[in-house]
Amino acid sequence: MELVKPDLGLLFWMIVSFSILLYILIKFAWKPILKALRDREMSISKSLLAAQRAKDEMAKIEFGNEKITQLAKLEKESLLKEAKELKNNIIEEAREDAKLEAKKIIKEARQSVEQEKNKVINEIKNQIAALSVDIAENILKQKLEDESKQKKLIDDLVKDIDLN
Repeated sequence: MELVKPDLGLLFWMIVSFSILLYILIKFAWKPILKALRDREMSISKSLLAAQRAKDEMAKIEFGNEKITQLAKLEKESLLKEAKELKNNIIEEAREDAKLEAKKIIKEARQSVEQEKNKVINEIKNQIAALSVDIAENILKQKLEDESKQKKLIDDLVKDIDLN
């Protein structure tokens, strides 16, 4: 039973050796261990703070990315709208230009037709005048072969001139 009931001397030396060991641990090991634990605790808390800051930064970046994406979509829509308006303006300008060009061509064609018509009318008038003179000359030659007819014609012309 000696093992179950320790001797008083043994108990004394166990307490003395434990006290010395405890004193050595407190004197030399306890402070560095506590310092290492505090350093570790500080390191963990710094890491947690850094992780929280990184998480907040990521949230800000994601929010910024969403804003940038929305702005890009709005800008894309704006550019597409501007392009459609520009296309419509160009088409409308081309239509107006085509209408003006068509009116100009029609006007020039009408003027050309009018000029040709006037030329033809003048040419017909000249031909009619020439034919009239030829016909009158032939008629006068036939009528004026006789001297009495010539006198009568001259008298008639003089009477007509006085009346006019």
